[in-house]
Amino acid sequence: MNTPAIWAIYKFEMMRAWRTLGQSLASPVISTCLYFIVFGSAIGSRITEVDGISYGAFIVPGLIMFSILTQSISNAAFGIYFPRFTGTIYEVLSAPISPLEITLGYVGAAASKSMILGLVILATAHLFVPIEIKHPLIMLLFLALTCLTFAMLGFIIGIWADGFEKLQIIPLLVITPLAFLGGTFYSISMLPPFWQTMTLFNPVVYLISGFRWSFYEIADVNVGLSLLMITLFLGLAMGVIWWIFKTGYRLKT
Repeated sequence: MNTPAIWAIYKFEMMRAWRTLGQSLASPVISTCLYFIVFGSAIGSRITEVDGISYGAFIVPGLIMFSILTQSISNAAFGIYFPRFTGTIYEVLSAPISPLEITLGYVGAAASKSMILGLVILATAHLFVPIEIKHPLIMLLFLALTCLTFAMLGFIIGIWADGFEKLQIIPLLVITPLAFLGGTFYSISMLPPFWQTMTLFNPVVYLISGFRWSFYEIADVNVGLSLLMITLFLGLAMGVIWWIFKTGYRLKT
């Protein structure tokens, strides 16, 4: 394992985030706070509790998950797309670095940024509502697996995209709607039976449900099933990245 090479890529990506701290950290935190204030005030005044939890506290796990989903994808997509755009990716590919090491560097940095963001949002939420984390280790596990999985998805998108506009297509048109419809601001038990069943086909439901369980021990689906689903997503993303490096898809042209 070429540890110095992994560290070099990781450090470069993390330094880029610190140089643009306002875009990387402050902007998502402010956006999440606005979501929290608007939804917590407007809807919270009408829905005081969900499953015995105050509405303001109930939406905190969903807001954290929503932020790290979008930011993991954006960080990883831009991180690998920009070297392709400038042509410096060929220097990386010609260096004595394996595909695994390249992936670990870029994906690890993107996942780390999202982890930091999620923890900052969690700390910020404490300023608005009292939050209890009943299973902190499970919470960190879900946070880490989600950041890693969606950073890999962003890595795939960054290789697939052939223009800056394509970097935002999947986050805006796919991930954001799935997050809004996946229980970020409500429990799916509040839906009619037909829509409860339909919602189970939304993969984001399992992420938000499992993450919320780690806080309050309430979930829309079994927490074991949530862990299984995120593990399957991770395995699928790893398989796609392996295929990309094996075939040279969008890397050698």
